[in-house]
Amino acid sequence: MSLPKYIGPFERCWFFTVRGFALLVLLFLVVPILVIIPLSFNVEPYFSFTSDMLHLKPEAFSLRWYHQLINDPLWVLSIKNSFLVACGATVIATALGTLASIGLSRSDLPYKRLLTGILISPMIVPVIISAAGMYFFYSKLGIGQSLLALILSHAVLGTPFVILTVTATLVGFDHSLTRAAASMGASATYTFFNVTFPLIRPGIISGGLFAFITSFDEAVIVQFLGGVEQRTIPRQMWSGMREQISPTILAAATLLIILSVLLLLSIEVLRRRSLRVRGITN
Repeated sequence: MSLPKYIGPFERCWFFTVRGFALLVLLFLVVPILVIIPLSFNVEPYFSFTSDMLHLKPEAFSLRWYHQLINDPLWVLSIKNSFLVACGATVIATALGTLASIGLSRSDLPYKRLLTGILISPMIVPVIISAAGMYFFYSKLGIGQSLLALILSHAVLGTPFVILTVTATLVGFDHSLTRAAASMGASATYTFFNVTFPLIRPGIISGGLFAFITSFDEAVIVQFLGGVEQRTIPRQMWSGMREQISPTILAAATLLIILSVLLLLSIEVLRRRSLRVRGITN
């Protein structure tokens, strides 16, 4: 980015200072995460860089821990459970969050702010408090320490993210389209799937991806509600750190980083698409 020729030395100094500070903040946030990636390829069972790794010798790097990750029965079970729970929670959270957002978008809804605060409270209340309450609640229902309890609990955590993203999408929604469809005899269901849904679909998908990430990375509730067979990747990583220090944990963490980056890039693409759609409809 080139600087205008007419700016003075103070503006020029401020320009580079702000961008330098932003770069430092970025490095502060990203470097601790990126360090995990090369360590996951360490041929030795250490959580530190060896001299051969620092000299970039090929024999110092290996896929040993990734091979162990996909061949260890406990890790395979954890991966399967994580995807199963995350997918189930995403479906429930997306459905509930979308319906709640449509209701909150109505101008004649009383106590809208109060209802919004209640619906997004799961993302404000400390997770450990929610986990303790869910543990006693689902135990009374007889489904404690089951995948169903995990799915329902993670859906509760993911629903607020869906509500926020879909509500933001509905801000620019032209409600005259639904009124026009109703005046022509279209049912509410037909109007939603053929008028409303296509326009707010990017927001719904973005909210669903946020719910998926929230469930996939959740490590507190699973400690309360997960039994022996309900291991997820975060719980297996936590157990591995307590019981045996193995770089297999770093391999799993690297895969989680890659998955999170891909999902966040997808969310950004959907956000830009949503802005384009709103620009067309407004």
